Amino acid sequence: MSDQDAIVIGAGHNGLTCAYYLAKKGLKVTILEASGNIGGAAVTDEFLPGFRNSAAAYTVSLLQPKVIRDMALERHGLKVVLRKTDNFLPGDGDYLLSGRGGLTRKEIARHVKADGAGYDTYLRELETIVPLVRKWILRAPPDIGSRAAALPKLLSIGRDMAGLSAPEMRIVHDFVTRSASDILDRHFTGDLAKALFGFDGVVGNFASPDTPGTAYVLLHHLFGEAAGVPGAWGHAIGGMGAITQAMARACREAGIDILLNTPVEEVIVDKGRAAGVVAGGKGWRARTVVAGVNPKLLFDRLVPAGAVSAEVESRMNGWKCESATFRMNVALSELPRFTVLPKKGNHLTAGIIMAPSLDYMHRAWLDALNHGWTKQPIVEMLIPSTLDSTLAPKGRHVASLFCQHFRFDLGPGRSWDKEREAAADAVVALVDSHAPGFAQSVLGRQIHSPLDLERRFGLIGGDIFHGKMGLDQLFSARPMLGAADYRMPLRGLYLCGSGAHPGGGVTGAPGHNAARAVLSDRRFWRRRH
Repeated sequence: MSDQDAIVIGAGHNGLTCAYYLAKKGLKVTILEASGNIGGAAVTDEFLPGFRNSAAAYTVSLLQPKVIRDMALERHGLKVVLRKTDNFLPGDGDYLLSGRGGLTRKEIARHVKADGAGYDTYLRELETIVPLVRKWILRAPPDIGSRAAALPKLLSIGRDMAGLSAPEMRIVHDFVTRSASDILDRHFTGDLAKALFGFDGVVGNFASPDTPGTAYVLLHHLFGEAAGVPGAWGHAIGGMGAITQAMARACREAGIDILLNTPVEEVIVDKGRAAGVVAGGKGWRARTVVAGVNPKLLFDRLVPAGAVSAEVESRMNGWKCESATFRMNVALSELPRFTVLPKKGNHLTAGIIMAPSLDYMHRAWLDALNHGWTKQPIVEMLIPSTLDSTLAPKGRHVASLFCQHFRFDLGPGRSWDKEREAAADAVVALVDSHAPGFAQSVLGRQIHSPLDLERRFGLIGGDIFHGKMGLDQLFSARPMLGAADYRMPLRGLYLCGSGAHPGGGVTGAPGHNAARAVLSDRRFWRRRH
């Protein structure tokens, strides 16, 4: 095969995004994908005859509008619809709904009148910090390892924050360093109100809502939009695979080759720089190699030993990967009937959060910490077939179950191959406790334990974010100080996956930003030569 300008490892959404931007600037790009499917963790499966659903990633909000526009994803078939109600939390004898048009405030105040005013204050705090976060989603963080390169970006951060008052600066500091509980306890007294927002602090995050740093993880889930509505969550018609299939069509239109069943075995290193890859026993030469995989996988398995310093090898070996996520799909003979709200309605289009308090979330984390996985899990259920008739036969439905906390390492003598069915039973039982008859309505199920997530999708440690979103692995430290600008400590090697800034979720931002780094470097070297 002729030499390429760039080889992208992995046809996940970030790899596709990065490849597209490179190709649109005239580069000859090939994507090499280990599996037989395009999309990475954003794929749609038929897991039971006639029943289809998103296999891993399961809902839309964080995908960047710029990426949607630039890749013309709507022209390539992407259609996103909004949930009719954003969230539904069943509690002990009552429930809480959230949504547009003042519904969230009305519901919070219905439970605790004073919490309505607390919600107003909470929104004002978010209005201070969310715009700051949005400004940095499509920018590389300051590269602290290089003083000269970091200075302009540090000055840019200073300019972004220059207009903030001292109280506003304290709000920013709180969201960056404190726990979700710290933030929510000062605004709300009602358990369901706290749980509504606190859930976002533990999504894909093996932590208690009391853990410092969970306030930022909460914030990370708020910078998106769906169908043009800021902060909203939606569904891609056809499931999450519809996003990556639209991206693949855009890439092929741009002249990109996407090769499936072509696992990369090693990065070729020649004269101290990445010069291609070995895949299927064959060498593929390229001036640039861009990896959409977990950085731990990249440095432990693909970069040859000795190609980077022992210090870098050690750091990446210690890259923390544990989201404690258990993911299921179920086929249903009928819609569930929740005890607290048994009628059919818009609440069944919502994210249904079954974790009625921060204390409940803390106990789930503590149970998993001590016993491997919790018998009383945190579960968000979506029933996308209420919005998308293409997913199930008429009168039947599919549900996504996103569950915390289930550790990857269960301890000596235990394995997920032996315990996955028992864990799935516990999840179904939890839903059935809120909606009696649910268990009986399950016609079939698709189970992805943390081990399954690693095996199928390359999510090391089952981590859906390619690395924990803790304070020590964010912004300029993602994936490490000195490599936050998508340029890895091996010339010619770049990182475009969720292990780079801004982190996890189906955003396209790391792919977009990595492409900018590659193109900037190519311009620099052309000027030098």
